[in-house]
Amino acid sequence: MPLRLERQENISPLRHALAPLVALLVTLVVGAFMFVVLGHDPVRAFAIYFIEPLGDPYTLQELVVKAAPLLLIGVGLAFCYRANRWNIGAEGQYVAGAVLGSWLALATNGTEAGPWVLPAMLVLGAIGGALWGLIPAFLRVRFGSSEILTSLMLVYVAQLGLDYLVRGPWRDPQGFNFPQSVTFDDVALMPLLIGEGRLHAGIVIALLAVIAATFVLGRTLVGFSIELAGSAPRAAAFAGFDEKRVTYGVFAVSGALAGLAGIIEVAGPIGQLQPTISPGYGFTAIIAAMLGRLHPVGILIASLVLALTYIGGEAAQISMRLPFDVTRVFQGTLLIAILAADVLVRYRIRRVEGATHA
Repeated sequence: MPLRLERQENISPLRHALAPLVALLVTLVVGAFMFVVLGHDPVRAFAIYFIEPLGDPYTLQELVVKAAPLLLIGVGLAFCYRANRWNIGAEGQYVAGAVLGSWLALATNGTEAGPWVLPAMLVLGAIGGALWGLIPAFLRVRFGSSEILTSLMLVYVAQLGLDYLVRGPWRDPQGFNFPQSVTFDDVALMPLLIGEGRLHAGIVIALLAVIAATFVLGRTLVGFSIELAGSAPRAAAFAGFDEKRVTYGVFAVSGALAGLAGIIEVAGPIGQLQPTISPGYGFTAIIAAMLGRLHPVGILIASLVLALTYIGGEAAQISMRLPFDVTRVFQGTLLIAILAADVLVRYRIRRVEGATHA
């Protein structure tokens, strides 16, 4: 029985708003089935994943700390996705920003440099991420290459470059041969928001990015040009908006925010360069952007939800001896459910009557 997808002209705002909630519900059902197959009580597993972390003040701080990089990267991705430019390489841009920003921290290490170091590191981090993001933009504009493939492949280039640096020229000579750099000086570390804990100033930067992105995307001509380029490229060209400029612009902003997230994470919770400075924030932020409907405030809420899966996954490793890959299954299922919900909202499934096969 042949089936065909037909685009719906009038999409119900209610169905569009409820799609993420339906995706979450489907993910929970799949997760419950997975826990049963693994021989665990799904009620207890969900309590460990989503309920118990919310009752601990320290864990709540950790929730915000883990949500900050997801929020910054997700907001940047919203610029690309609204323009129908598919940046899948935010993880590489995150690493590139962390590397370039950390260069200054290592160059000034032990020199008693002033408080200018951290702001300069943040600027370099944003520049590093933007430059890395502009590579797939240039390849698309100049050669028509798929930005999906090129941005994704550049992730591995950035990660291998980081691995080489921390195992080679940037390795701490006093680090007992561990692949890591020296610990950053105090002037190169993100200041804490409270005396004790892990809440750092990078969280404030992420919130400011939400405010700025909300204004730019919703209230400015730049935001309108991005939206129009994504939804109606021919109309955008007729209105005088340059497709190439839009492509370069959204990739630069997306890469800059990802690179900023990278250097904030290294100069904040980590405090030094290591081979692995991300549990996959750049990829998880794609889910945050989709779950948040590409709106900065929605991405803020989605980032907190996904950060909770990281914390719950760590707790499940300890108390239930579940592999951390279960968390990745959760996140992947959520992404598939969101995409499927979007398709069912935007399209209608029709049976093709009287179809013949050659």
